[in-house]
Amino acid sequence: MSDTQDIALTSAAAARVAAIAERQGKPAILRLAVEGGGCAGFQYRFGLAERVEGDDLATMQDGVTLVVDEVSLDLVRGSAVDFVESLGGAAFQVKNPNAASGCGCGTSFSI
Repeated sequence: MSDTQDIALTSAAAARVAAIAERQGKPAILRLAVEGGGCAGFQYRFGLAERVEGDDLATMQDGVTLVVDEVSLDLVRGSAVDFVESLGGAAFQVKNPNAASGCGCGTSFSI
């Protein structure tokens, strides 16, 4: 595990992760992964993690850890993970400067 400033977690996202983790009795560790698929070529996948793995890159915000595996990090380097609430609903969003285009739902992107 190494710390990185290559990806950030906003305070709003950290607060939401902390609340979900507490409710589920799990550690406050959010894993962001990138998978092939989605309507634009790649899609983001979020989930609570039990632990930080050896090859993860991690950053902390307000006591919450965001982890990204090395392969996914290449696609999200420089990004910020935020939690946004709007009339359309509430969701984690990745503000990814590497994405050449995205989709309307905000969960997939292309490079």
